[in-house]
Amino acid sequence: MSVEGKTVLVTGASRGIGRATAEAFLAAGARVALAARDEAAIAAIAEAHGDRAHAMACDVSDPASVDALYARIADAFGRLDVVFNNAGAAMFSTPVGDVGWEDWRRVLSVNLDGAFLIARGAFRMMREQQPQGGRIVNNGSISAHAPRPGSVAYTASKHAITGLTKSLSLDGRPYGIACGQIDIGNAATDMTAAMAKGVPQADGRLAVEPLMDVRHVADAVVHMAGLPLTANVQFMTLTATNMPYLGRG
Repeated sequence: MSVEGKTVLVTGASRGIGRATAEAFLAAGARVALAARDEAAIAAIAEAHGDRAHAMACDVSDPASVDALYARIADAFGRLDVVFNNAGAAMFSTPVGDVGWEDWRRVLSVNLDGAFLIARGAFRMMREQQPQGGRIVNNGSISAHAPRPGSVAYTASKHAITGLTKSLSLDGRPYGIACGQIDIGNAATDMTAAMAKGVPQADGRLAVEPLMDVRHVADAVVHMAGLPLTANVQFMTLTATNMPYLGRG
């Protein structure tokens, strides 16, 4: 039940859930590859943690950029034990009929294409390294279960993450590769700041929604990653206690 000494990749590590989780892994003694498009932000995080943290700029939606990321991880660390497949893009409060193709592709290219490319690269590396195996934790969402109004692109992408998680879990069995998914509801980050002012509900109201400290999410991911490869948290749902999830709709 420890990640000390393990090599971990966190995507979307420049802010929000990704940054909090990367810092939690570092605090627990892991070696961390911080991946994001914002090179300055991840470099600042890495500088504070010495040679256990490496900033690696990457656009997860670009296959060549992802291939280069895994080459850098191999050079810097020699192996990969854990991936937190976290990078994401959002688009809310837009009815289906008003969603432009460019916006649809912007969200899907990061949330689904990017998640696949990161998972594929991790799978290849974990399958080939010795000792073989590793763990992939995908960031799903409450939207993998129930949509918010006007969230077709985000919801479709997060439903797809559940299928990705299940396929990875099945394909990874022969190689000691475990895959789980954490579905997060209302962690306090820049992305959820609007919830403190009021967001659309299914009945047409605007309502303030409670938030939880993002550190609880980070701790949960570190817990999932610390399990031996003989055990796996397949799906975890972690929410602010009073968020309108079970009553959504």
